[in-house]
Formats: sequence, structure tokens, C-alpha cells
Amino acid sequence: MDPDDLRAWFADYLEALNRHDLAAIRAFAAPDVRRAHLPAGSDAWIAELDELFHAVPDLQWKRISLIVEDDRIAAHLRAHGTHRPSGRRVNLAEFGMYRVTGGQIAEYAGTADTAALLAPPA
Repeated sequence: MDPDDLRAWFADYLEALNRHDLAAIRAFAAPDVRRAHLPAGSDAWIAELDELFHAVPDLQWKRISLIVEDDRIAAHLRAHGTHRPSGRRVNLAEFGMYRVTGGQIAEYAGTADTAALLAPPA
């Protein structure tokens, strides 16, 4: 994919995230996707997103910046929504590095503060 195609591909991926469309999101991830410091595979990724969408049912992402080089995307995203268990408004920052092969995410590494959001209150 050329850089413009990857930018359009990422916009479609972000739309699928914002619709909370797990089937569409799964199509963007290779079945054996590798994620730094997280369980590998699209099943694990989809399960985590499903849990996140249940905890924050109105979660929406916004692209802040996007850099494309060869088969890689660097993305700075912001997300916001309402945490269902607590009712509090949440804002999340994500910095992600994606390697895209054959139109699917083959590798992901990044920071997203969703683990703290999903943890039970102290």
C-alpha cells in the first residue's frame, strides 16, 4: 500500500472502532497479530476491545496525528467516553505503532491507558 492508501486504511479502521463493530475491526487485524507486551492474536485483541466497549459504551477515538512510512503507521489518538461502572467521564491517550501487511495489522506496539480504566476501583 502506498502512504495515501495506508492513511485511508487507517481512517476506515478508526471508523470501525468508533462504531464498536467488532467484526469489522477483526478484519483489520491478522489472525496472528503480534502485540508488544500483550497476548497475541486477533481473538485476544477483540476480547479486550469488547470489554472496553462494555465499560465505556460511548467511547470514541479521534486522530491527533498520523505518520506513515513504508508499511508502518505511527498514530497519536485521543479517546473519550463515559465509564459505565462509575459514571465518570474519561479521556484516554494512545500512541500506537502499526505494521500493516496485506491490509491487516501484523504488529502493534503502543501505549494506551485502558488497563487502569478497566481495573476495579482501589
